[in-house]
Amino acid sequence: MANVNIKFNGKDYLLSCDDGQEENLKKLTGLLNKKLNELKSKLGNIGENKLLLISSIKVMDEYYDLIKKIEYKKRDFQNLSEKFKELKSLVTEYKEDKDKEIDKLKEGLDKFKIMAEENNDIYERMLDMTTESIEKFIQNSSKDNNLQ
Repeated sequence: MANVNIKFNGKDYLLSCDDGQEENLKKLTGLLNKKLNELKSKLGNIGENKLLLISSIKVMDEYYDLIKKIEYKKRDFQNLSEKFKELKSLVTEYKEDKDKEIDKLKEGLDKFKIMAEENNDIYERMLDMTTESIEKFIQNSSKDNNLQ
């Protein structure tokens, strides 16, 4: 435990605090002393006890206002967090749908490639058959011309 000399409301006090908290205690005492002096200048000399009570009430009021603000911010954060989760879910669902569409398109493209290859083979066979027919026709017509 550390001992700290502080000045509050024009009087010196020796207070104890945990080691390392000396500066924090001085700062807090300074803030409380400032509040007390502000009230003293507004209200005049209404007695030390009453002035200390009003200062304490004002500090507690500020404390509870801060707690309320923190609670509102926590709720806002919770709401944003829920909306983010919903959005993330929608994005994930959208991506899954698009992945399925892409897979279907790839499957269709693969089928189309197979069909194109099959048609190409058929076309080449037809071309070969047509070429053979034309060659036979030409040969037959040459034979006919030679016979005449």
